Amino acid sequence: MAQKLQENDLYLPIKRFLTNLDYEVKGEIKNCDIVAKKDDELIIIELKLTLNITLLLQAVDRYSLADIVYIAIPKQATLFKKQNKQIKKLLARLGLGLIVVDIQPTQQYVEIINDPKDYTPRKNLRKQKALLKEFTERQGDTQKGGSTRKKSGLTAYRQRSIRIAAYLSQQTTVKGVEVKNAISEPQATSMLNKNYYGWFDKIERGIYQLSEKGCNELPEWQDRMNKITC
Repeated sequence: MAQKLQENDLYLPIKRFLTNLDYEVKGEIKNCDIVAKKDDELIIIELKLTLNITLLLQAVDRYSLADIVYIAIPKQATLFKKQNKQIKKLLARLGLGLIVVDIQPTQQYVEIINDPKDYTPRKNLRKQKALLKEFTERQGDTQKGGSTRKKSGLTAYRQRSIRIAAYLSQQTTVKGVEVKNAISEPQATSMLNKNYYGWFDKIERGIYQLSEKGCNELPEWQDRMNKITC
């Protein structure tokens, strides 16, 4: 029966690895699992069998003692195997280094996954543009932070659709271009054609009227629009 892995099983492989790089290495110095020193360079490494918030808080706290801090875990750690990319991004964002130790029956392998360094994540410009567009176009503050979109639903697109439906409610039938000009909605024709909420009926090409669903739902959504905060 294989012996259960202990945190201190990670120590000797890491010590050998660092010693081969000419570091002086000692364990359990002032509650730090590993301290390594070479010339003026000081490294602290915290050992854990699993990744958790306690380990991250502990490692971040070590920055009061040294500029270079790593966490070390077994390569077999469940969270690391399942969310490898996300873990590496998180640690990089915190400025922490990551060491993984592959414990084999006859040999232990040490791999540096992340070196500690300042990290600025690359922006996803497409998503950022969509975020700013929604922020700019949404009228007022329509939804409490932490609530779901489904619960409130007053997105900028919904608000624009409400204005189109409100205009249609005053007409028998209407052309898309007329709606566009009447309420200054440049995408009115496209929105009528897509009919995302099922509020519009297409009578013939380019001509629309408010659907039964639109008639039934419009008053509630208009009431929500009137209650939004700035």
